[in-house]
Amino acid sequence: MGSIGLTEKPHAVCIPYPTQDGLPSFRFETIPDGLPPTDINATRDVTALCVSTRKNCLAPFRDLLSKLNSLPDSPPVTCIVSDGGMTFTLDAAEELGIPEVLFQTPSACGFMCFLQCGPLIEKGLIPLRDASYLTNGYLDTEIDWIPGMRGIRLRDIPSFIRITDPNDFMLDFILVGTARAKRASAIILNTFDALEHEVLDGLSTLLPAVYSVGTVHLQLNQIPADNELKSIGSNLWTEEPVGLDWLDSKEPNSVVYVNFGSITVMTTEQLIEFAWGLANSNQTFFWVIRPHLVGGEAAVVPPEFMQETKKRGLLANWCPQEQVLSHPAVGGFLTHNGWNSTLESLCGGVPMICCPFFAEQQTNCRFCCREWGIGMEIEGDVKRNYVEGLVRKLMEGEEGKEMRKKALEWKKLAKEATTGPNGSSFVGLDKLVNQMLLSPRN
Repeated sequence: MGSIGLTEKPHAVCIPYPTQDGLPSFRFETIPDGLPPTDINATRDVTALCVSTRKNCLAPFRDLLSKLNSLPDSPPVTCIVSDGGMTFTLDAAEELGIPEVLFQTPSACGFMCFLQCGPLIEKGLIPLRDASYLTNGYLDTEIDWIPGMRGIRLRDIPSFIRITDPNDFMLDFILVGTARAKRASAIILNTFDALEHEVLDGLSTLLPAVYSVGTVHLQLNQIPADNELKSIGSNLWTEEPVGLDWLDSKEPNSVVYVNFGSITVMTTEQLIEFAWGLANSNQTFFWVIRPHLVGGEAAVVPPEFMQETKKRGLLANWCPQEQVLSHPAVGGFLTHNGWNSTLESLCGGVPMICCPFFAEQQTNCRFCCREWGIGMEIEGDVKRNYVEGLVRKLMEGEEGKEMRKKALEWKKLAKEATTGPNGSSFVGLDKLVNQMLLSPRN
């Protein structure tokens, strides 16, 4: 079978790509995203990327498919697996008469919220009348009609609804993308049934076939160690081995791991408040501060903070996060609640302090704190005393112990879901391939 996968943000990938020499059964091709090239080791502006891919990518993608189909030593393309933000690929799939599966990278609950942007507009709940609605309590309005999401509030809906302009591009991008998603042959979600069962049931009434196949990084454990696919990485940043040896010297559940993901941007003031919150908590910590974490300037912590914490803190530009969160020394995770980070924490059995910034991080935070019992939220402005208190509560308090116990239960369920032959995600992936992508009817 010939297939093609398309991933989002190609310029942001900072790991060596596999070559045909190293992976003889894998052909890596690219198409231009329409943005000017850059040598800066930083992620692209998300809105600019969405604008450019919508405008510029369909024609070169068609050309790529045509080229692949004309190669004498290659089978024809028989299916497309595309990032959920790249719905222009659906046009090409329909022109060729082949199935396309959209890989939606948010959580099921986050994606469900994206699907509700149209109804929220129809009911007059968004756009906001003016900026005062961000602070006057309006965002506490409860929404009672979203399947599988009882009691959710407007503030728990992805941040793209917090706008006053009815012509906001990102809101339009979501509306168009979710409408187009209904044309896909199937939807893949990186989650598992036990975690988001009610939301997955709700999605199945709104969309074509929905397959929960997560967590994807645990699915990789089913691949034999000598398989060539084991050499393919998926990190947006170059991983540094620093940290693992340092963690080896620490007691179990004694370290707070801190990382705000690959594209989150914060202010200098927020960075400093996080720093002193960690310092004043007197806890041991491992903090990843990637380049460009602070918008428009270097991310630099105060020298006094470095002096105060030099015996119990470690800073790095990046790290192999999955391995860090699986390390027995890590007892808590201060996170932005991106979906990959949330899943890796859950699969490591590590409870979280949640500080969502944008997109569906707000939705993930709500479910971590109110539904799954594995998180506590930093609400409102980031203040050092607030951060200090939550870190102490997570690492030393009874609430933290209960959350750690619950996280370990989810860890067990995540592993069961991806374990063959009967795990729900293992079965889901098998059905996706054999019933959707290899079926003679396609």
